[in-house]
Amino acid sequence: MSAQRSPKFFYLILTLMIVVTSAFIAAVPAQAAGIGTWSSTGSMATARQYHSATLLSDGKVLVAGGGSSSGILASAELYDPAVGTWSSTGSMATARHTHSATLLPDGKVLVAGGYGSSGYLSSAELYDPTSGSWSSTGSMATARYAHSATLLHDSKVLVAGGGNDSGALSSAELYDPASGTWSTTGSMATARNLHSATLLPSGKVLVAGGSRSVNYLSSAELYDPTSGSWSSTGSMATARQYHSATLLPGGKVLVAGGYGSSGYLSSAELYDPTSGSWSSTGSMDTARNLRSATLLPDGTVLVAGGYGNSGYLSSAELYDPAVGTWSSAGSMNSARYDHSAILLPNGTVLVAGGSSGSSILASAELYNARMQLFLPFITR
Repeated sequence: MSAQRSPKFFYLILTLMIVVTSAFIAAVPAQAAGIGTWSSTGSMATARQYHSATLLSDGKVLVAGGGSSSGILASAELYDPAVGTWSSTGSMATARHTHSATLLPDGKVLVAGGYGSSGYLSSAELYDPTSGSWSSTGSMATARYAHSATLLHDSKVLVAGGGNDSGALSSAELYDPASGTWSTTGSMATARNLHSATLLPSGKVLVAGGSRSVNYLSSAELYDPTSGSWSSTGSMATARQYHSATLLPGGKVLVAGGYGSSGYLSSAELYDPTSGSWSSTGSMDTARNLRSATLLPDGTVLVAGGYGNSGYLSSAELYDPAVGTWSSAGSMNSARYDHSAILLPNGTVLVAGGSSGSSILASAELYNARMQLFLPFITR
């Protein structure tokens, strides 16, 4: 019969385990600390792509519109992260896809433009989460889809570029939530759609890339809300559309992937607002466009899915701005592109919908970036 060990022995063992675990964590590279897992969560009632997804003030996610095998959608759904399920909410007055959706300071969501059964749209609608209903608001002066929409520091929304029957647009408009009306503002120097737009800490908006007719664009412009005018800023090294643009914690903007004259792109670039210049950074392992890009709480950027040289992608990658390189972030359960991705308040990322081959998807997944460490349960 073995001698009974004292409680001090177990406390000593536990202390040693904690010390060893702490040393292991310290030795793990910064990129590895972001490694996470993918897990399925409730599916939407309706499969959809080209939809919008907006994180509401109460932590739920509003998904609206999009396209499905049955046509263009007006329906909307809510994802509740507390229970991991979806529920229907009020439908928009107008079915639309490739529209913009912007959370306003009062908690309502502005949906504008897009493409509907009647063609390109200028109409806009407001979703009220307290009633779960939609109401019409002022229409834009110009019908447009594949445009950008950016909430400015003064609570107005800047809509810029996009396309319609006349081709790519250079015009821009401002939505004032106080009056529910639109007004024109300065036009970009270059007409463009399928571009990116990023609100900088200065309050200016960086618009980069996109396309005009059959030309891919490398140029970038800055919108100054104080003057309502645009000015050119440095051009990217690579012309691209369908790329992502993510504001990093240090104030730089990461542009990654997309499609250009050489095909699907894996390259990435950084814009420095201090100097107004672009510089190359590490390339992704996989060329991809129409993917999602999400800034995680630890400052890394999660890029997931998309379409590349090998077809529809399930793989995901993490960009670490501290070292300027990418690492694997595992693979989604479903390959998908043209999906949505939203960072939830608990630090997980909700990916929903999109397309995979001939199938439009209703499924949704969660990426959990938190590193889980477990210690054995010790008893006396």
